[in-house]
Amino acid sequence: MISNRALAVATGGMIAMATAMGIGRFVYTPILPFMEAALNLSKADAGLIATANFAGYLAGALMAAWSGVKGSRRLWCIGMLAASAIPTALMAMTSSLEIFMAARFAGGFASAFVLVFGSAIVLEALARYQRTGLSAMHFGGVGIGIAFSAVLVARIDAWGLDWRAQWLACALATLIAAAFVWLLISKDADESAPAGSALASPDASPDAKPAETPAIKTRIWPLILAYGLFGFGYVITATFISTMVRTQSEIQFLEPYIWLIVGLAGIPSVFVWTAVSRKIGTAQGFAMACLVEAIAVATSVLASGPVAMIVSAVFLGGTFMGITALGLMRAREINTGDARRMLGLMTAAFGLGQMIGPGFAGYAWQFGESFLFPSMTAASALLVAAALTGRRRQSAGR
Repeated sequence: MISNRALAVATGGMIAMATAMGIGRFVYTPILPFMEAALNLSKADAGLIATANFAGYLAGALMAAWSGVKGSRRLWCIGMLAASAIPTALMAMTSSLEIFMAARFAGGFASAFVLVFGSAIVLEALARYQRTGLSAMHFGGVGIGIAFSAVLVARIDAWGLDWRAQWLACALATLIAAAFVWLLISKDADESAPAGSALASPDASPDAKPAETPAIKTRIWPLILAYGLFGFGYVITATFISTMVRTQSEIQFLEPYIWLIVGLAGIPSVFVWTAVSRKIGTAQGFAMACLVEAIAVATSVLASGPVAMIVSAVFLGGTFMGITALGLMRAREINTGDARRMLGLMTAAFGLGQMIGPGFAGYAWQFGESFLFPSMTAASALLVAAALTGRRRQSAGR
């Protein structure tokens, strides 16, 4: 009986993560080339729309982690998931840059609430059921959502419908997902503290530990900087990879598949990088994943041909959620102090990097009509992040 309840909660969490991340944050990537073609959208404007979504995510994550947010975590999670269908549908009903930005900001805000409260409920429930191994299923929802959104967008296009239909289909999928999450995550699953209590991180890992002391240790700051550089380093390729494929005639045939490849590679990524970290240490695992992601970002602009772009997509999808989890695992190892403050600092750094990346890439593209400069800048940022965290093997708390 407990096993069935654990599986139901993990499945509900997986669906919530798939929808909040696959649609709420990342579906813009496969739809963007269609919007650019239909609306003559500039790269600078495309970058601003993406930046608005990441700004919304940052605001939502910090708000959800605030102790002043009260009420049922389950209702916050499911309510925000259902509500996120509204800004998703709004994207189909306008051609205004300002409304696009407002809608994506709202979508990012809602997705952060789903991620924070959903992760808190699922991880705590699985711990009570003694099935913590199912947490990988929960976090694997991110890759599943990316893969699902890629297939959905491609099918809508194959049916001869335009970008507006793609957004509307995503809004409908969001509502259906919210109904499943309501059924799978029962009230009994949310038995612990209410929304104002200490929450799981917005990008939490299965190994989350509670706060014990009030101090923020000085040696966490290089990790915070590295986490911000990672946010900047991954997001340019994650936002524009479908556009990169469309603009190269020899690999245009990959456009329906490239985002799907990213998603499929992301499904096992948290499990894989957590296993790596157990072998070589969390700091070294974080650094290694940043190096692999730097290769992905650089390959997307330095190499040509379908094999190079597929390798870039696999390396990108196979690292970014793993790095997210390892960064917060390492933060908890270094700092056993104020968990809420640590969460705010890490989230703020990551969110700031995400916000800067797409806008920077969009404007930089205008000067050479290429993503070479912004992508190589992003790859360099990932190399610096690796250097900041992987200079030597460190044990927890040393």
